[in-house]
Amino acid sequence: MAKKEVSKDLLENPEVIAAKLEGAEHWVEQNPKLVFGILGALIIVVGGYFGFRYWVGTQEERAQKDMFQAIRYFEGDSLNLAVNGDGNNLGLLQIIDDYGLTQAGKLANFYVGTIYLKQGKFKPAILYLEDFSSSDLLVQARAYSLIGDAHMELKEFDDAAKFYIKAAEYKANKFFSPNYLMKAALAYEKLNQNDKAKEAYQQIIDKYWDSSEYQNARKFKAKLESNS
Repeated sequence: MAKKEVSKDLLENPEVIAAKLEGAEHWVEQNPKLVFGILGALIIVVGGYFGFRYWVGTQEERAQKDMFQAIRYFEGDSLNLAVNGDGNNLGLLQIIDDYGLTQAGKLANFYVGTIYLKQGKFKPAILYLEDFSSSDLLVQARAYSLIGDAHMELKEFDDAAKFYIKAAEYKANKFFSPNYLMKAALAYEKLNQNDKAKEAYQQIIDKYWDSSEYQNARKFKAKLESNS
């Protein structure tokens, strides 16, 4: 009850409010250096934040321009030129170094990881793909799946299964998740973890019955059950 009365006094009694303000003014007068120091720090923080945002925006625009030719090389399967550049245009590795804080710089990690996977450089592929992050439905799940592919090539089937499941569960949908679940099931079979493989197949059967993977999921699950 006492607390409610104090709150009511503060809200309704102008004399109490005036006394509080007077006390605050007195404190400011007694501590000018501290007050101006706090205000200065706030100005620096706020100014720095907006300055950083502006800088990142300009860097993003430059990164996209500098990255244009590297993507063309990637699409044309000139993979070494895409990664290292051609002497006149930056390669993806340089884009990462110069523009690592931008979205374009982050996307460059995806491209480099994909290229290294194609070239059989599986461990570097994993490192670059793990450095990539995006909220995009397709690309992030694809990155997880590619990491799974690299682990499969290295015969690291447990890690492969984990990343395939991660890909399947990332914003799960009927277009991509069934394929990732099929890959996970294969990795589980390589590990002789047939119960987990059957669970992956069953997810396709239950959730993605209208997908192209549905029939194979039924067939492979039945095969596992007949062998158990």
